[in-house]
Amino acid sequence: MIITDSDSDSDAGGRQLDDLDVGRHLPVSEQVFLILLALTGEAMHGYGMLLAIEERTGGRVRLGTGTLYSAIKRLRADGLVEEAPTPTASEDPRRKYYRLSRLGLGVVRAEADRHARLADLARAEGLLRT
Repeated sequence: MIITDSDSDSDAGGRQLDDLDVGRHLPVSEQVFLILLALTGEAMHGYGMLLAIEERTGGRVRLGTGTLYSAIKRLRADGLVEEAPTPTASEDPRRKYYRLSRLGLGVVRAEADRHARLADLARAEGLLRT
């Protein structure tokens, strides 16, 4: 499977993204999935990610700053997240913004598909209402 979007089907180095690239990062923990999911819409700074995760989970998940920044460090080292330019000049220049890399997008898509397949199995067994 080639990961595609409207721009290209290769990473910044022109290399194709395939199942082997994505698969070596799967499965991901719930915390990592939520961080990657928070970055799917736009570049965000750490505090924005914390708020987005808390909001999306209805307050069920509240990451600490240490947990978040340790995860971001690992995700950057693995090539799933990259630092993004500060969106406006009025932003605090000390605030770092992050965005998904092409590989990160492939991983979060694959993980979402994995969760959907698991939910389908649970639904088939009558464990889910919808």
